[in-house]
Amino acid sequence: MTQAPDTTSTIAPRLTSLSHGGGCGCKIAPGVLAKLIGQSTLPKQFFPDLLVGTETADDAAVYRINDEQAIVATTDFFMPIVDDPRDFGRIAATNALSDIYAMGGTPLMALAIVGMPINVLPHETIAAILEGGASICQEAGIPLAGGHSIDSVEPIYGLVGIGIVNPKQIKRNADAKAGDVLILGKPLGVGIYSAALKKKLLDETGYQAMVSATTQLNRPGIDLSRLEGVHALTDVTGFGLLGHSLELARGAKLAAHIDADALPVLPGVMALAEQGIFTGASGRNWASYGDAVRLDPGITEIQRALLTDPQTSGGLLVSCTPESAQQVLEIFRSNGFANAAVIGHMAAGEPQVHVA
Repeated sequence: MTQAPDTTSTIAPRLTSLSHGGGCGCKIAPGVLAKLIGQSTLPKQFFPDLLVGTETADDAAVYRINDEQAIVATTDFFMPIVDDPRDFGRIAATNALSDIYAMGGTPLMALAIVGMPINVLPHETIAAILEGGASICQEAGIPLAGGHSIDSVEPIYGLVGIGIVNPKQIKRNADAKAGDVLILGKPLGVGIYSAALKKKLLDETGYQAMVSATTQLNRPGIDLSRLEGVHALTDVTGFGLLGHSLELARGAKLAAHIDADALPVLPGVMALAEQGIFTGASGRNWASYGDAVRLDPGITEIQRALLTDPQTSGGLLVSCTPESAQQVLEIFRSNGFANAAVIGHMAAGEPQVHVA
């Protein structure tokens, strides 16, 4: 089987061999994270201009400057999901900026977060990671205005993203309404691809599909923010489709219904899953929130693994009125998101996810 390309120097170790987890699969499991936050002794504070904070596990913080402008701020970083250093930088930067788009914001600038084993990786490898991240900022039309670096045991790269949004056009993850349809912007399966890559089982076609999906900027979020029919918006990342759908459900106090047969999937992913290729994060995700998910009897273990698969730089998940669904799909497709699809709906009921 043809292997995915590795453009690092022959003396450089594989980037993925230096990390215990890659991409958004590095995220602390949602159940553990909830306990950590719940046990925090930080004082409760109230700032009237902080429009989005930590209350609903949203994608970014939003702070109002005036009636027409609010600052969107986020940070995201992780360990390598691929071995090509430039691709790693590109993927990490795209993933970080996605949180700005998921709030309906427009990026303004970014700062780099860099942690590298400086005596293990060749300096040209590290430079290629930084160049990859900078290239995505250039594609997004923003400056990479600075950052911070440390010497660390595992390679880490990401961005602080700063954006702007009209306070009236913020799209939170908690504002879905009963009767809304759910639309997913990108196909699923990045975590399964990454597991196959680590096992040297991902071919060139799969690798290119993976990089193409994870470096596609979620720009449609800007146009989606201007549609009154779009009620809620988030991006699907480390907690998988089920985890982020559950955040929508809990925020809106509604039930999210997912049609398993409607899910867009990256090419070859199901064949890899049938070989038992999954990430450890998929199981941790299910252990964290499986008690709030109802699976119909016909849902297979492979489908469940796909539903919990951690997505690095995944697609936007949109909750919108049925009447605006076609316009939402047209926005996605005009921006090159050919796989965008209606995957379910929101309804009255206990805050949980039902998969049929």
